[in-house]
Amino acid sequence: MNLEELLRFVTEKGASDLHLKPTRPPMLRINGRLMPIEAEPLKPEKIREMILPILTPQQKARLEESLAVDLGYGVRGLARFRGNIYMQRGTLAAAFRRIPYEILGIEDLDLPQVLDELCDLPMGLILVTGPTGSGKSTSLAAMIKLITSLRPVHILSIEDPIEFLFSDDVASIAQREVGTDTVSFSEALRNAMRQDPDVIMVGEMRDSETIATVLTAAETGHLVFSTLHTNSATQTVDRILDTFSGEQQKQVRVQLVQVLKGVISMQLLERQDGTGRVAALEIMRATPRICELVERGETGKLLEEVESSVSFFRMQSMNQSLLALLVHGTISYSEAMRASADPEDLSLKLRKMFPAIEERGGDMSPSTADFSQIMELQQYRKLYEEQEEKFKIRMSEREEEVGRLDHTIADRDNQVQQLRSQIEEMERQADKLRNEYARLRKEAQEKIDKLSERIKELNQKIMGGK
Repeated sequence: MNLEELLRFVTEKGASDLHLKPTRPPMLRINGRLMPIEAEPLKPEKIREMILPILTPQQKARLEESLAVDLGYGVRGLARFRGNIYMQRGTLAAAFRRIPYEILGIEDLDLPQVLDELCDLPMGLILVTGPTGSGKSTSLAAMIKLITSLRPVHILSIEDPIEFLFSDDVASIAQREVGTDTVSFSEALRNAMRQDPDVIMVGEMRDSETIATVLTAAETGHLVFSTLHTNSATQTVDRILDTFSGEQQKQVRVQLVQVLKGVISMQLLERQDGTGRVAALEIMRATPRICELVERGETGKLLEEVESSVSFFRMQSMNQSLLALLVHGTISYSEAMRASADPEDLSLKLRKMFPAIEERGGDMSPSTADFSQIMELQQYRKLYEEQEEKFKIRMSEREEEVGRLDHTIADRDNQVQQLRSQIEEMERQADKLRNEYARLRKEAQEKIDKLSERIKELNQKIMGGK
């Protein structure tokens, strides 16, 4: 098989990736699992014959210089592929990620509707994070597609390489590829300020220079989307700050609080029915409390705040997302536990809300005719609604307390201002008294001097008369 035939085979099998490596047959990743195809092991010469003809002279030079190169490659009428050619053990190897021509929407991908709200923001920074192959690019493309179809704006994307191909709709979109249309992410971002964008998509924030430029772009009134290879919202904030030196972190923290609007952390899981994969998402939004924690450096408390703000701000932790997928029967119990960074916490949530799932190891109901399960779910729903109402009351009480504290602080500020005014008036009076005292002392001294002269004259006359 040549490369184009292999890529067609990838598409026919519904695989997401193709791996080419010497001494192994071509391998496909299907539903997250890597498996070889029935073919002869590849020889180094065969891989070179497949790969080198699709590289441009600039890409060949970059491969020789850096020993790896990213590229976008399209097969007409089939799909686009994001490729990475690299050296291993002194020979060429390659990996290709399939990127369909058709861009799926947020609803098509079964993503939460809160993503629609993020797309409607006028400005700020939205980050989509997760490990390689977690659906970041696909989800980001769905969000950009939504903006393109609804908002009359100019969208500028900076990618390495270009993945999804967007078409103008209500919005106009320009796509720039690093290495072909611009020399680097940071250079493209600096030029972007003169290209009148409303929305900017940066394929990946790879270094401190790119991150700093992205933050500045979001500060200047643009809506900026980008990606990071982090596994949670907390880790995302820490990663951004850790990219900078200690003396820079304070400034970056202030910038981040001002511009960050949302962090979406993703991973893909196998569906229980074997029909493909589904995304689990942790969603953190820039609420006043979240911004306060980030500004104070208390990122360890972000997860607790996310989990307690589901109803009001539609945030959710990864474990809460896994719980929702598990309850709906979308994923299996074992898959949820495997994907959770804190399976003990997930198990505790199950025992509290849906003990039947935990007791049966993920089996929600052995029979669809079992009405007791429906009653049980209704009881849990009632319990959840009661808890939600209690939480609303607590939040209302907190807001009232904050209002009272604000009022107290305002009163104290007024008192301080009054005291300062009194002190200033007393200082003015003291200055006036000091000046009056100096004047009287001067006049008294002048009188004393005159009397002294008069006494001296009288003494002289008396002495002369004798």
